[in-house]
Amino acid sequence: MEIWLNQSSTDDFILLGIFSHSPTDLVLFSVVMVVFTVALCGNVLLLFLIYGDPQLHTPMYFFLSQLSLMDLILVCTNVPKMVVNFLTGRKSISFVGCGIQIGLFVCLVGSEGFLLGFMAYDRYVAISHPLHYPVLMSQRVCLQIVGSSWAFGIIDGVIQMVVVMTFPYCGLREVNHFFCEMLSLLKLACIDTSIFENVIYACCVFMLFLPFSITMASYAFILRAVLLMRSAQAGKKALATCSSHLTAVSLFYGAAMFIYLRPRRYRVPSHDKVVSIFYTVLTPMLNPLIYSLRNRDVMRALRKGLDHCRISSQH
Repeated sequence: MEIWLNQSSTDDFILLGIFSHSPTDLVLFSVVMVVFTVALCGNVLLLFLIYGDPQLHTPMYFFLSQLSLMDLILVCTNVPKMVVNFLTGRKSISFVGCGIQIGLFVCLVGSEGFLLGFMAYDRYVAISHPLHYPVLMSQRVCLQIVGSSWAFGIIDGVIQMVVVMTFPYCGLREVNHFFCEMLSLLKLACIDTSIFENVIYACCVFMLFLPFSITMASYAFILRAVLLMRSAQAGKKALATCSSHLTAVSLFYGAAMFIYLRPRRYRVPSHDKVVSIFYTVLTPMLNPLIYSLRNRDVMRALRKGLDHCRISSQH
């Protein structure tokens, strides 16, 4: 804590951002703002629908509500600060604010990675073992799955935040990113951080490949179960349910692996910033759209909610 107080009394960090004030970048900034607004509204709406409709109180939608909560916090962790800095021209962020951004970002990305893996396992149990599903995915098991996902992310986030923020930083303290991204921040350290970066790389491999392996194994078994189904309609319905999850998984893991599993010599700051926009803003927007527009239960709950609002307004 003393180190934090000593560091926070020195200069703030400067976030160089991703946008300039050129006409092209102003258009791109406007697009990001639209995507951010849709992500915010979409995830809030999905949370209200899931918790407000008793028919959506099932394991799959409970996991989906937690995914929406993670996405909601994720977009609110980095984007508002980026917007304020761009509009005001003031690019600084406090030492403590930088630490909070790192902790929340690592926590949420880690938690979401594990949750997506568990969601794939949930679909595998529902399709391959439907008769045992209520027992295998009981309320207690669901709470343990969600709790462990959050716990993994929080522990990882706190450890990385504390270690990174205890390093001494010098020079201009300019972070070549639009938020306090850990790898970009480590470039400003006054000491050699290569050992820590190697440890982080190993952690990323574990945090990404473990849930990704669970996901791929689950869908391999799902595909096998679908091919053995006698009813073509049942098989088509099962694949339709899983295709939305596969889309979300591909977007999330693809972007995360591109950022954190590339060798250091292949990292280009401009590429990293663009991909970071992709999975910190675009993916949280696409998740509610993917799961709602392709899901009859969610669309039914939405129509029910709109009808209720219309009837209430007439009275």
